Amino acid sequence: MKAEVRRSVPRFPWEWLIPSIVLLAGMAVWGAVVYPELPDEVPRHIGTGGVDAWTPKSFGAAFMIVFVYAGLTVVDAACAAAIVRTVPENELPSGGERWAAALPRAGNRPYSAASALRLARALLVMNALLGVLFLTFCAVLWRTERTASVPGWTMAVDLVLVVVAVAPVFAAALRDRRERRAAA
Repeated sequence: MKAEVRRSVPRFPWEWLIPSIVLLAGMAVWGAVVYPELPDEVPRHIGTGGVDAWTPKSFGAAFMIVFVYAGLTVVDAACAAAIVRTVPENELPSGGERWAAALPRAGNRPYSAASALRLARALLVMNALLGVLFLTFCAVLWRTERTASVPGWTMAVDLVLVVVAVAPVFAAALRDRRERRAAA
């Protein structure tokens, strides 16, 4: 008879997903409001010199950024849910270290349930900050006049937003690593 291992799985941090949902809804409303006023062609690609390719205005072309962010939000939420459901390293049954070592190393197993929850929250914070980044893309895409120029500040703001978005995930991973080393 197998011994049953009981563990308390942290609940999914839904409240940490709310900012992303609000950003997504705001993007959709903003796009719906400006869509009738958009020119006949909308930007398809933005290079370092500004808009360098155009496409005829369509619902898909105008809302592509919203669709991409919606997909990213679903994937990040699913990853966060998987992280909190992962059996942490410190809760593996005896001999579990050998079992865990035999698994492919696609990523590190969180050390503790608290660490898993921190990582899931950090992933959801990253998603919300990337949503703010996507807002800058919307600002360029949804201009009501056809112009190839892009404000110079957008590239710098976008770069800062990417770094700031990834920082919580790195911080949570480093804290997990310190927790693992302290327990060893």
